[in-house]
Amino acid sequence: MTIAFDPFYTRVAEVLGLGSQQELAVALGVNRSAVTQAKKRNSVPEKWLLVLAREYGLDPDWLETGQGSPRSGPDLGEEFKKVPKVQARLCAGGGSFEVEGNITDYYAFRWDWLNRRGNPDSMVLMDVMGNSMEPEIKEGDTLLIDQSQQDVFAGSIYAVGVEDTVLVKRVEKRPGALALISDNVEYSDLILAGDELETVRIIGKLVWISREYR
Repeated sequence: MTIAFDPFYTRVAEVLGLGSQQELAVALGVNRSAVTQAKKRNSVPEKWLLVLAREYGLDPDWLETGQGSPRSGPDLGEEFKKVPKVQARLCAGGGSFEVEGNITDYYAFRWDWLNRRGNPDSMVLMDVMGNSMEPEIKEGDTLLIDQSQQDVFAGSIYAVGVEDTVLVKRVEKRPGALALISDNVEYSDLILAGDELETVRIIGKLVWISREYR
């Protein structure tokens, strides 16, 4: 579904108190030119919905259609929040190049359950491909990632961006280096040091795993 720019901008500007398209760009964390191009195409990128839902707690359905309540919580009832599932797939293997942040679906979780695990407004769901984190994480699992938790604690599992790839690994800080560790003993650890560290970004910490039995 194409999201027309002008009504989208009008409702976002009203609820966030934005005074210009430049302020919209700042809220989205994009260049002013990206907003200009969206207006020219009369089409809003779906990943903007993810940003506004994550950073400001706005309801994705309301952002898309203008129907319902601007805020996620009340629209589902006070007890639940919609968490977006994104197209990017976390690789437990050699590296996934499916890094698009486009939203593919939403899943409802209890607010109190999410709050005990981190920041609900910063959480996303991502699927796993590959077996390097077995037996803890299997191919096809869906992971709940809290993007607000980017501080590295030894042995914890994180979604990690390395250049254009997205990985799920245990992360450890070492003197002058960062170790990305696989649970599967058939895979070697990835040690990044020097200039390589500039290519790494901690996307967020794993807080929950969902698995369908086949």
